[in-house]
Amino acid sequence: MSYTINNAPLTWRHYWITTVASLGQLIGTGLATLVSIIIPLYQINAHPELSSFMQGLIGAMDLIGIVFGSVVFGRLSDEYGYIKFFRLCPIIICAASIAALIFPNIPVLVVSLFVMGFGIGGEYSLDSDYISELMPAKWKFIMVGGAKAASALGNIVVAGICYLIVKDWTDANLWPQLLWIMIVISGLMFVTRIHFWESPTWLAGHGDMKQAEIDVHNFLGNDVNVAPPIAKPQVKPAAKISNWEFMKKNWRNVIFTGIPWACEGLGVYGIGVFLPILVMALGIEHVAPGESKLLHVANSVEVTFLISCIMLPGFVLGLFLINKMKGGKIQWLGFFLSAISLAVLLYSYHYGLSKWLSIGAFMAFELFLNMGPHLMTYVLPAKVYPVEVRGQGSGLAASIGKIGAVLGVFCIPVLLKAGGTTLVLVVSIAVMLIGGIVTILFAPRHLDD
Repeated sequence: MSYTINNAPLTWRHYWITTVASLGQLIGTGLATLVSIIIPLYQINAHPELSSFMQGLIGAMDLIGIVFGSVVFGRLSDEYGYIKFFRLCPIIICAASIAALIFPNIPVLVVSLFVMGFGIGGEYSLDSDYISELMPAKWKFIMVGGAKAASALGNIVVAGICYLIVKDWTDANLWPQLLWIMIVISGLMFVTRIHFWESPTWLAGHGDMKQAEIDVHNFLGNDVNVAPPIAKPQVKPAAKISNWEFMKKNWRNVIFTGIPWACEGLGVYGIGVFLPILVMALGIEHVAPGESKLLHVANSVEVTFLISCIMLPGFVLGLFLINKMKGGKIQWLGFFLSAISLAVLLYSYHYGLSKWLSIGAFMAFELFLNMGPHLMTYVLPAKVYPVEVRGQGSGLAASIGKIGAVLGVFCIPVLLKAGGTTLVLVVSIAVMLIGGIVTILFAPRHLDD
């Protein structure tokens, strides 16, 4: 029996495609978690101590790279295809990680983090495109969402590995060794993409039906063919216009896919990058007063790992709801529940209540953030934009999202210095509320048709 991409049965091949594409999400949040651990480790022996600006700069450099990488690779992939950039991105990440390992100083680390982020930005614009264009229609957005869930694994895996390594250290200057985690993951990413092919949908959209049929057979087997509706060559002038023209033409979709992603970025990266530092500021790590700074960091990483473990159930809950509830509703509900969780955390901290209540509120925040905005901001661009401009639309949304994340990362240490943990939590609550309100106001009517 012959199938098209849209009506093919779900097989192990679809899971393999999703797994390979998901590694970009894993390494993206994994790097953010790694940076969150490197900063306090470097602080221990820094003379003078890193300023709040330098902490923000180190924390934000990979995100700044993502901003540029997602836009650049998004446009290039629309014009020149996916596969060459899909293989190039992990090479970029691996090379920059090796440079930071060999030359362990702040200037090289800052530049390397930018280059690593540039490669990850390409991942963010390409992986959702591959998955959304190769999955059966019934499973498309569940599989896209499943790929995003790999970002939770990035937090969990890297935090867990770092804790197992750091807990036995007696010297914080060993921090460059943690970069081996990025080298191994990016190397694995490249190896899995050696036997990967061009997107059949992209090829068909550019008139190369012969190669499209070859590649869809490579991906999904000889009984699957390219769907007839996309078999004719398509004109794609929109993919060649500037990002500014694209934003003017699609301003409602840009706001809907970009601004909530920026708000979500503060929670995922702004709070995520400084999570061990926030854990210590909240006083919820379990270390007796007077213990060494390195032990405080190690225990804050342990609490970070514990909090990170709730991220994956959050994604699973979101995936369960994705076909039962409108995508826009999942997103704004997640934002509002995240704001309530942070309010409980603020109340617990302000009145000196049990540290377990604070940890529980932090875990609830991560649960709802990942159930709603962190999942849906990744899924919705592929649902909103047509295939001929999907790379540019998804890349632009990711870029705006990372601008918000960069601002969040820069602001967290400044807010900590200016008003302590209370100010950080108040601002974070406000940002979550803004994300929910924008989602309600700008969700396209056709989104859940």
